[in-house]
Amino acid sequence: MAETYVNFLGGSPLNRLSWLRTSQAFLNAIALAPSTRWLLFQNGQPLLVSEPSTRARSLARLSSAGVRPLLGPEPFFAQGQVAGSPAPSDVLILEAARFHGPPVVFLGLHEPHAGMADALPSSDFSAKADAARVVSNLKGTPFFTLDVSGVPPDALDAALRGSDAAARGAELAFSEPRAAMSAFDAFEASVFAEARSMVDWNTRNKFCPACGSPVYSLWAGWKLTCTSLLPWADNGDKQPCATAKGLHNFAHPRTDAVVIMAVVDESGEKLLLGRNKKWPGKFYSALAGFIEPGESFEDAVKREIWEEAGVKVRDVRYHSTQPWPYPANLMVGFYAIADSSQPLRTDLDNELDDAQWFTREQVLAVLNHAEGTNITRSDHRKLAAAQEERDNASQKAPLTASTANALAGDAVTNEEKEAKAAEDTAELPFRLPPLTAIAGVLVSEWAHRRAGPGSDAGQARGLL
Repeated sequence: MAETYVNFLGGSPLNRLSWLRTSQAFLNAIALAPSTRWLLFQNGQPLLVSEPSTRARSLARLSSAGVRPLLGPEPFFAQGQVAGSPAPSDVLILEAARFHGPPVVFLGLHEPHAGMADALPSSDFSAKADAARVVSNLKGTPFFTLDVSGVPPDALDAALRGSDAAARGAELAFSEPRAAMSAFDAFEASVFAEARSMVDWNTRNKFCPACGSPVYSLWAGWKLTCTSLLPWADNGDKQPCATAKGLHNFAHPRTDAVVIMAVVDESGEKLLLGRNKKWPGKFYSALAGFIEPGESFEDAVKREIWEEAGVKVRDVRYHSTQPWPYPANLMVGFYAIADSSQPLRTDLDNELDDAQWFTREQVLAVLNHAEGTNITRSDHRKLAAAQEERDNASQKAPLTASTANALAGDAVTNEEKEAKAAEDTAELPFRLPPLTAIAGVLVSEWAHRRAGPGSDAGQARGLL
């Protein structure tokens, strides 16, 4: 099961065509193709469309014609020093470079045959082949992101008003990303995970890690490098940047691994869950934490449980992973076994408010309750505020997995439903994460005996 379980936000449905990211001719051609669709972000928030008939929300997919006024001058890739001028074709550090206009990332191609890649790095789709022929050979929908955070509001409003969606009476609006996820199907969730992580990475990384000079974008948003290396750079008496030789310390997109653990007692009938001090009322979840240098995943599981709750675990078993684009984490889910007679400690970690062993019956009762795994918009606001407060007060990584990561998922957007949910949750002894978060999956799979110690699969592997 661990080999086939695909969590929400996972699945990676696009053929990313990574070998074509260096081909400015291909990128400039595909950017204006009629089939290409653009996902817009503003300060990390995705643009959603609400259809007039159903009011259903989804990721807005704008056409190339619709976003053309926002892209800036051609060429869009392999730009020269002056806007509208092409870069020299024989300078490697200018491959698909973009200096002018809003940040753009090429995400990949959604091909018509699910699970199959028709486009491969062959002669038909080579970076050295004629760009027009490559584009004509592609079947499916190419996707780009466009970060409009710095676009003048008047220009952005005009582009949105002139879009196909607006013409049919649909409403376009930017949305808080965690709340927006409740509207996504599996395909949209997976594309969103890639898109938001890439937009965030390009937004946060503005300076060279070696010399502190500004960086610029290469390879359609997938690479950043130092402006001191540009042919027209005026470096004065400044020492050459270390990225100019040796390992070529170009910056590539980063993913931070986080272990998240459902700890089961030796009988297989109890589950250890914790509660963070900043979480909304009654929420409990699996414990989690970042992997550190020199650790295996199994080592990190054992260390995190010991540091957070003072419990020793054994028989660490992998379940599945989930990409988490806040900003760029990979949640790696595990089960482990511990002795429930060991004392639980809540004084070891500054974040942990409580930790308890819950029986299978207790967990199932919450999972079967209509509001047992619901996260409202108000809950999301509390989680976001707690994260911002923690980030401002700490030099740790910007996202602590044992807080927002372990809980985030569906968000109720209707205020009446939120009020009703507040009434309904008053009778609940505790609440749990939804299935859109890997923590919810780990808890639910164990509770229903489909995975982990105490399940049929776990007994078959001799875990108990």
